[in-house]
Amino acid sequence: MKKLYLLLLCTAALPAFSQTSSLRAQISKKADSIQTQVIAWRRDFHEHPELGNHEFRTAAIIAKHLQSLGLEVKTGIATTGVVGILKGGKPGPVIALRSEMDALPVTEHTNVPFASKVTTMYHGQEVGVMHACGHDSHMAMLMATAEILTSMKSELHGTVKFIFQPAEEGLDPGEVGGAEEMVKEGVLENPKVDAIFGMHIFSYLPVGTITYRPGGAMASVNSVQIVIKGKSTHGAAPWGGIDPIVISAQIINSLQTIVSRNINITQNPAIVTIGSIKAGNRFNIIPDSAVLLGTLRAFTNADEKLLIQRVNDIATKTAEAQGAVAHITYSTHYPVTYNNPELTAKMLPSLQQTTGVANTKLADPVTGAEDFSFYGQKVPALFIFLGGLPKGGDPLTAPVNHSSDFYIDESAFPLGVKAMCNLTLDYMAMNSK
Repeated sequence: MKKLYLLLLCTAALPAFSQTSSLRAQISKKADSIQTQVIAWRRDFHEHPELGNHEFRTAAIIAKHLQSLGLEVKTGIATTGVVGILKGGKPGPVIALRSEMDALPVTEHTNVPFASKVTTMYHGQEVGVMHACGHDSHMAMLMATAEILTSMKSELHGTVKFIFQPAEEGLDPGEVGGAEEMVKEGVLENPKVDAIFGMHIFSYLPVGTITYRPGGAMASVNSVQIVIKGKSTHGAAPWGGIDPIVISAQIINSLQTIVSRNINITQNPAIVTIGSIKAGNRFNIIPDSAVLLGTLRAFTNADEKLLIQRVNDIATKTAEAQGAVAHITYSTHYPVTYNNPELTAKMLPSLQQTTGVANTKLADPVTGAEDFSFYGQKVPALFIFLGGLPKGGDPLTAPVNHSSDFYIDESAFPLGVKAMCNLTLDYMAMNSK
């Protein structure tokens, strides 16, 4: 019954898309012709990356371009965010299109001529800075999308907000920013957004393909810290203390039963990973404490709550059983990146007409997280994935996002631009009065 419902939605959308066929042809031609400029923008951003909340040069370039198009431009949102507003010539809905702007503290190892040589101090260490997640590509494609849609302004049924967001990759302690702060500062208001679209390029998806997933598309993330308070003693006399290292080992092993025994893995995957354990400083001293750092990933709000509850129960009860105390805190949190199922079904024909049915594929759940999720909590959202793997490349060996060897085939860009333009036009066609 659910499949039939989705099919009816897709079929009902086709007449609306046929109304935009002439504009689609214009978009295709313009996207191909602007490719050289998109590559130039992308390479410039790649060579001059900036970390979250420090995207000052990046934001200035974007704002200047949007202003040159005659858009209403707002800057300084959530520190460095930029928003351009395009008011179409005819009444209709308000659509938001979003790109991230920040780079990562990664030293680049590629040999491309525009490789980043930028370094900065990060958490007390000198590190390289690199666009190792494709945000440089996203910005360049959205700038091109803005240029193309502006060129057909008189034909647009509605308004488009171009959102260039800082700090998607997370924040240092004490900082605010990213999508959550953009939402708090009213980026989805004045005018109120009816739907938002976003896109992420992946190095392991073949060029020429777009993937999508209704419902939970990317995982929620919660960073967890577990501090085990025991009692220090000589390593030769463990009975004289309470060993937080042994307790940590018991907790780490037990945490893995959450996924294997508490989560219904026939419905959704989940992940509990402990990535760091710190305790002691000498071979013959049992320390008085141990610190575990980890990450929790889930694809539904219910599973996210279950993970947190079970981590709390296991850590506190295991420590208590050994005479210790466990203190648990959570820091970074992004909700599930949730694609509104009805919106996804309605827009699927738009993607299929842009990419071809065979190249528009259902995506597997992505266990990475995205703060695009904060927009989806407020308005219907659709987040799609664009292929950036060169033709003939091996998706199993391609350097993944966040890798120092991360590489994107720039021939992917025209398809990304066409997809964002067509989603905008087709949504307007379906929702204009």
